[in-house]
Amino acid sequence: MTDPLSGMLTALNITDTGARTNEDIFTGPSEWTPLGRVFGGQVLAQAIVAADRTVDDSRMVHSTHGYFLRPGDVRLPITFSVERIHDGRSFSTRRTQAYQNGLPILSIIASFQNEDEGLDHQADMPTGIPEPETLRSADDIVAQIDHPLARGWAHRRPFDIRYVTSPVFFEADPAHVAHQAVWIKSLGPLPDDPTLHRAALAYASDYTILESVLRRHGATWASPSLKMASLDHAMWWHRPARADEWLLYVQESPSASGGRGLSLGRMFSRDGTLVASVAQEGMIRFSPAGVSAAS
Repeated sequence: MTDPLSGMLTALNITDTGARTNEDIFTGPSEWTPLGRVFGGQVLAQAIVAADRTVDDSRMVHSTHGYFLRPGDVRLPITFSVERIHDGRSFSTRRTQAYQNGLPILSIIASFQNEDEGLDHQADMPTGIPEPETLRSADDIVAQIDHPLARGWAHRRPFDIRYVTSPVFFEADPAHVAHQAVWIKSLGPLPDDPTLHRAALAYASDYTILESVLRRHGATWASPSLKMASLDHAMWWHRPARADEWLLYVQESPSASGGRGLSLGRMFSRDGTLVASVAQEGMIRFSPAGVSAAS
C-alpha cells in the first residue's frame, strides 16, 4: 500500500473516460479502509473534482449538497457521472452521481462561482484554544492499540488530527457536551491547486463531524451496540485556504432524534479566518441496552 497522502492524491486524480452524451463520465480508484467500505470523505472529494473538471477554470466550487446513498466497496473503482445543469454569467451548477456496480453510492449538487466582490463578515474563531503543536496526534493515541480499526486510524489517514479535548475513540467524554474542536492538516505538502485544496478539505470534513453527537450522550466509536453512517453532507467554502496548513475544525450538535444526529462545523485558518462551514446528518443507532448505557 502507498503512503496515505499519496493514496489520497491518487484517488483525487480521477480519469476522464472521454464519454460524452448528456453527461461527462470519469472514473476513480477506491482507497483501502479497515472495514472494506469506501470512506465518505474520499468519494465526496472525488465527486467535487469530477464536477470541477467540467467547469471553466475561472470558477471555484463554493458549495455542495449531497447524499450518501449506499456503502461503497474499496475493491471496486468508482464511476462519476457529471450533468451540466446550468452555466450562467457568474455561477455554474453541476450534479455528480458516483456509481459502483451500476448503482449510485453518492449524489451531490455543486455550485461554482467566479471570484467576486461583495459584503464581508464572519463568525469569530474561538479563543483560548491550545496550539496544535502542544497537542498529541490522534494517530499516536491509537497506534498503541492492537486492533485493525486502530491500526487503520493510526497509519492510513492522510491527515494529522489533533483533539483539543480527549478523543472519543474508546473512552467517553464524562462532561456529555455536544461540541468539540480538532486541528487538522494534511500529512505533507499538497500541490498549489486551489480546487485540490478545497476537495481535500471536503475529504477531511467527514472524519470527526458526528463525534459531537457521541460526546453529548457519553458514547464512543467503540460502543458495542453503535451503528453509525453518514446520510447527507453540505459544505460551503467561504475563503481560500490550504489543506496542508493547520485549520481549526470546530463542531457542535444542535439536535439528535429519530435515530439521526445533526452536526455543524466551522473551519478556521490559524489567523482566525473562517474558511468553510459544514453540516452533516448521520444515522446513529444503539440497541436498547446501548441507549441506556450511552445516555
